[in-house]
Amino acid sequence: MRFRTLGSRADGTPGPLVSALCLGVLPFGTKVDRAGSFAVLDRFVERGGTFVDTANCYSFWIDGATGSESELMLGSWLADRDARGEVVLSTKVGARPAGPGEWPANAEGLSAQAIRAGVEGSLTRLGTDRVDLLYGHIEDRSVPLEETVDAFGALARDGVTDLLGISNQLTWRLERSRATARARGVAGYTCVQQRYTYLRPAAGARFPTQEHVTPELLDYARTEPGLTLLAYTPLLSGAYTDRAKPIPPQYDHPGAAAQLAALRQVAAETGATAGQVVLAWLLGGEHPVLPVIGATTVAQLDESLDAVDLDLTPDQRRHLDEA
Repeated sequence: MRFRTLGSRADGTPGPLVSALCLGVLPFGTKVDRAGSFAVLDRFVERGGTFVDTANCYSFWIDGATGSESELMLGSWLADRDARGEVVLSTKVGARPAGPGEWPANAEGLSAQAIRAGVEGSLTRLGTDRVDLLYGHIEDRSVPLEETVDAFGALARDGVTDLLGISNQLTWRLERSRATARARGVAGYTCVQQRYTYLRPAAGARFPTQEHVTPELLDYARTEPGLTLLAYTPLLSGAYTDRAKPIPPQYDHPGAAAQLAALRQVAAETGATAGQVVLAWLLGGEHPVLPVIGATTVAQLDESLDAVDLDLTPDQRRHLDEA
């Protein structure tokens, strides 16, 4: 396993060292049962993984689920394995349904009250008194930015979380939030988690409540020491490797054919899978990105973890970039 620094603290000191891949446990407790969830988590730690990501709403959209399942399953594993000290733990608040109506209109949002109540629920389900990284999950423009920034800053000040992050937010909103935190003397976001993969989305493609990494965000991250950029859905749910799975329509456009051809050529040269090349491309860029991987089986996890040791040559990276 390789490691990198995650974010930075309010006092300017670097955040913790974490594994170069983060394990996202979205389907645990719903699509993945206890035995399967424990097997994947055990294997992740066995192979040097230290960074685990969840949210207080996974996976409410599945029939019969409430959104508590992932945190409850992860909390059960942490207690059973006495593993809280072995992992850097991140969760998210803001997207959990908070009443009747259509989502995301009924999401709990990012008011001070919702943030505090959201994290208290997460701590209970996870069986811990603090998390290492707390994100705001989705955008909420119904609340003054200052209120959201102050609420997260108070949680960092009180020791409820070590680091703060935001997900699914445009670059200008990220910068305004960080500037507001600096002006108000509170901890700000030093991690940003967005949708990102090798394939570029088509011009004008939409991802409802999700925000995709843009060239502007990449440029911003390069110039901001202490800011970590994380990528969710980097493997497009297995579509790179399993040709029976369709590429999501947002990436299905004429330019994608050249990218996929380059990806498969590099995969053939390295003897790796296409998904492993995607992870290596993210990890080894001019500004490295920290992928949040999903796995429902140990075999899927092992395939992703093997990508950590794959170093692309300058020519291979150039070929991928120019495609």
